[in-house]
Amino acid sequence: MAYSGLPCGPFNVVIVDADPGQRRALAGLIAARAEGRFAASAYASAAEALAAVDRPGEAIMIADLDTIGGITHVADVVAAAMPLIATSANGSLATAVAAIKGGAIDFLPKPIGARVLIERLEAAIGSWRARRPASGAQPTDATPDFAGFIGRSPAMQAVYDQIRRMAPSRAPVFITGESGTGKELAAEAIHQFSGAGERAFVAINCSAIPKDLMESEIFGHVRGAFTGATDSRAGAAERADGGTLFLDEIAEMDLGLQAKLLRFLQSGTVQRVGDGELRRVDVRIVCATNRNPFAEVAAGRFRSDLFYRLHVLPIHLAPLRERRDDILPLAQAFLERFAAEERRHFQGFDTAAGKRLVANDWPGNVRQLANLIRRIVVLGDGVLVDEAMLLPATMGSNEAGAAEAGEVSQPAVGPLWQQERRIIEATLAAFGGNIARAAAALEISPSTIYRKRQFWSRRLGETA
Repeated sequence: MAYSGLPCGPFNVVIVDADPGQRRALAGLIAARAEGRFAASAYASAAEALAAVDRPGEAIMIADLDTIGGITHVADVVAAAMPLIATSANGSLATAVAAIKGGAIDFLPKPIGARVLIERLEAAIGSWRARRPASGAQPTDATPDFAGFIGRSPAMQAVYDQIRRMAPSRAPVFITGESGTGKELAAEAIHQFSGAGERAFVAINCSAIPKDLMESEIFGHVRGAFTGATDSRAGAAERADGGTLFLDEIAEMDLGLQAKLLRFLQSGTVQRVGDGELRRVDVRIVCATNRNPFAEVAAGRFRSDLFYRLHVLPIHLAPLRERRDDILPLAQAFLERFAAEERRHFQGFDTAAGKRLVANDWPGNVRQLANLIRRIVVLGDGVLVDEAMLLPATMGSNEAGAAEAGEVSQPAVGPLWQQERRIIEATLAAFGGNIARAAAALEISPSTIYRKRQFWSRRLGETA
């Protein structure tokens, strides 16, 4: 649920604390120091507060963690479309970090001073306002476009057309593309549209199985054929009978086994390791590689006769950097999926984050993008993913922000306090001035940032 806009009148501050003395104290501080900017209401439980607040999108809650049931219940309040500042008498760094990761927009250790309370309220509302989808969320469409694929670029439209045309045939399909471009997904789509979708789809990764076990994996073995063969076992080719056998990273296959695979393709029969019996099977072969197959043939690492037997219907999957229009829809789909799995509240990406995602080269392609989004979702929470959440995760390729990374990783020589100041102020800027979130990212206490700022002011005053 998206947060609504700020109201024109005083912003409603909802205080939740089981201690009536604490409720009165906070409400009194707000009444005395808010100067009409905030209007406080106080409740003994989160349920009572949520039931009483008519427009939760126009309120912010200050809640005692023990009162709402602990860190695990922070998400319940945030899910009600109300940003939350968590408070606790246990003002440890671990508690603050856990509260922020749980979805709180800020954390205040008790006792809370009047000046700090008003400053943090204003900062929290400003941060929340900047994160609302209405203030710059990137429009995306996370609906799959074809057989689990997301992408409407011309390159992907051509792939979809090839799959539709090739699927009904029984001829082998040879898929090429860099790692992470979705070669197995393409193989599954071919199987799905082949007319034999109810039959088996069996995948073998030729680079993940030891060479001496690969023959058994594909063709099976009988009991006693080799050490450890305690039972007879059908191989992938037999299990895929009537369906599709997908041989991923086929260029990694040993040359000796390539010869046996060629005989299988020519005869349509398999012979289990240690067995003299031939078994006839009918399978559709789909294979894939992230290497240049023509270069592998020229180098003698891939049998030319096997290659031309398999390279009948070729499909090439373009890398993500060549179809940048697909990056945001993919990122949105991953964000929604992982947020649901991890019970987070992310809904989209702000403008700066969207631009950085599109600008990145993604050498690991869709897999790298998916891993990045999962890491962001697991380690944080909020409504929008902002640019700060992407750093330094998307650094490493030729992004527009690479210079900034160099500035942080190689600070100018100077006194330690000046270098600390640069790092802390840069982190604060990345989190929109939110001290609690910056402290959590730096793994220090928020009070440390306040103390160091006072020290820096004195030092700068002395040198002015």
